[in-house]
Amino acid sequence: MSTARCIVIALIALLVSGCATKVPESALKLRPESLEVRQIQTRRFDGIGEAELLAACAGVLQDLGFNLDEAEAPLGLIVASKNRSALEPASATVKRLLDIFLDIEMEIDDEQRIRASLVSRPVPNEVESWFVRVTFQRIVWTTENEISRREELDDPQLYQKFFERLSKSVFLEAHSI
Repeated sequence: MSTARCIVIALIALLVSGCATKVPESALKLRPESLEVRQIQTRRFDGIGEAELLAACAGVLQDLGFNLDEAEAPLGLIVASKNRSALEPASATVKRLLDIFLDIEMEIDDEQRIRASLVSRPVPNEVESWFVRVTFQRIVWTTENEISRREELDDPQLYQKFFERLSKSVFLEAHSI
């Protein structure tokens, strides 16, 4: 066998073995707090149809200042977002002082996009009963228009306030008020 042919076969074997990477075991394990987080993000609603439930969800998100990006009623999915300033007064002051006195440019958080993803699914073996799960994430950009961080918002009060508003809205939708 020629040397070139051996090299090609070796490269192909190396390429194929490189594509067969092993998934780390930690990637498949749920974090201990995953169940607790899911419970905070999920509520059950009874006595309402899916169309009315999704209308109530969309209304609450809009009341909270979100713009609807996607709505797929057959899938029970709503995605919404809102842009807000992420500028903190103390950071802005330090940035100005460094710029004025030391001629140093400092990147600070400038803008953020908060995204809400909502999914409804029927409760098994029950009529007009739904689980609603909502998650909130945010992406923060610096003054140089670079992403400084992406994070899931996991404050239980945020979810509690959302579901309190949604409960009121569902009640009004269900009773056509």
